[in-house]
Amino acid sequence: MDVLQAALDVSLCRAATVTPAGTSRVPLPIRAGRIGASLAARAWRIDLRDHLIFPGLLNAHEHLHVNAVPPLRHGAPFPNSYAWIEAFQAHFAEPAVAAALQLPKALRLRHGALKNLLAGVTCVAHHDPWHAALDALDFPVALLRDYGWSYAPGWPGYGPPLQESFAATPADRPWLIHLAEGTDATAQAELAQLDQLGCLAANSVLVHGVGLRERDVERVIAAGAAVVWCPTSNHALLGRTLDPRRLHAAGRLALGSDSRLSGARDLLDEMHGVVECGELGPVQVLELATSAAARILRLPARGSLAPGARADLVIVADRGGEAAASLAGIRRGDLRAVVRDGVPRIADPDFADWFAAAGVDAVPVTLDGKPKLLAAALAEPALLALEPGLERVAARSERVRDAAAEARCGP
Repeated sequence: MDVLQAALDVSLCRAATVTPAGTSRVPLPIRAGRIGASLAARAWRIDLRDHLIFPGLLNAHEHLHVNAVPPLRHGAPFPNSYAWIEAFQAHFAEPAVAAALQLPKALRLRHGALKNLLAGVTCVAHHDPWHAALDALDFPVALLRDYGWSYAPGWPGYGPPLQESFAATPADRPWLIHLAEGTDATAQAELAQLDQLGCLAANSVLVHGVGLRERDVERVIAAGAAVVWCPTSNHALLGRTLDPRRLHAAGRLALGSDSRLSGARDLLDEMHGVVECGELGPVQVLELATSAAARILRLPARGSLAPGARADLVIVADRGGEAAASLAGIRRGDLRAVVRDGVPRIADPDFADWFAAAGVDAVPVTLDGKPKLLAAALAEPALLALEPGLERVAARSERVRDAAAEARCGP
């Protein structure tokens, strides 16, 4: 089966469901790809004792198509985004970078989406021009749609014109823009510029915000706007990031990974890093990647386990202690299963019956050395070849066989 299906009613039993609001041990019903209000009489029952179920994660800021591009390894920190963009122009001419960018964009977009899925992300806000490949039925993740965007105030030649884009975006849909991405006066002036242009409103979603001062943060909150925080990318390019606490307390902060070009390997590593640094706790970080992101991006059917929500799930083993730390403190290889619309997409091998019952063909792979099953629609060789740490088991076996044959034949 090549496309996502959700024909199976499922009851996930004996696990704890975990959201920023708390933990419950009531069985979780899945009906027609959404969280059910009650158990179906003939639901297929899965015993998940000693497990935790989280909502699928939302990555509030990504550039999906550049995750296989080698990162810039020198020149940072930069004073603002315009300086690092200039440095990247020369970087893109390097042979390895140019070769990565010559790969078909549709393939690179699928790779960025697969990277997210492997880390428990089931929905992404892609901050770049739309591409036909994003509409594929078997695209690895769901995407933010029906939104407005501009790139940045000081780079008008890329993306929709700022004021025109804002004016064309309905007030009930998010409008995204890179803003205050720097530490100098240029970055610090951008919020006031945006406000003067009439583009700071309750649906404005400002990405990075490193240059926001305390009074700027209060202005963002007063306007009902929000910021997407990408701390790893900020530290790599700018040498520092914003203090997340005031925006988080006001419910105006979400988390993004930017891309591997400058940021963390994935959103799960981003969450882990925030907790390790002590900037926010596990429950707060979980909120940034689920319910807060869903609210800021106007996605009411995502980021929760409430009846009617999309059955996008991350299942992990219960490690004891604070439940949220069982997700925010682990790496992608430790996820037991990632589920989209009630259907497993990657999971440990003992979930094989769920794949089969849902009618999903799955193939054996290893992820960071750990055995997994991956939906066959996501296992095309060109896609797997782009993702470090992900390998189809059969392909590895064939290489071992070929090496053995070569050794027998000799030089």
